[in-house]
Amino acid sequence: MWSQRSVIDYSLQRRATLSSLFNGGATYMDDVCDADPYTLRAAKHHGEPAPTACPVCRKPELRHLRYVFGNELGQFSGRIKSIDEIEAMAHEHGEIRIYVLEVCQGCGWNHLVESYVVGDGNPRTPPRRRRTVEDDD
Repeated sequence: MWSQRSVIDYSLQRRATLSSLFNGGATYMDDVCDADPYTLRAAKHHGEPAPTACPVCRKPELRHLRYVFGNELGQFSGRIKSIDEIEAMAHEHGEIRIYVLEVCQGCGWNHLVESYVVGDGNPRTPPRRRRTVEDDD
């Protein structure tokens, strides 16, 4: 079993944003429901269903995206991974930071939920760069 460390929970920031939106604060709907098209497509195809409905539109279209970052990942840093893939990566790498983003496909709400570090703590060198489809341009 892998463990999370250096966990940062953004629920207080999320609560403050929603409070400002619904209680007449300086936050407007356009400020919080501003997910870009790439993020919405990523949520549609790679997102995992969230356990709750969207806090803004109340639709059950809320998805979680998990982005992985780390020097050891080389060119693969910044990709979206599932929980199972992250668990496997935690055994193969020393330190990977995970950012969990919630995205609503209905209204465009998006907010950072949490971030944490996984891995065994032993630093490794990044892999050699491999050619990808993106390099063919």
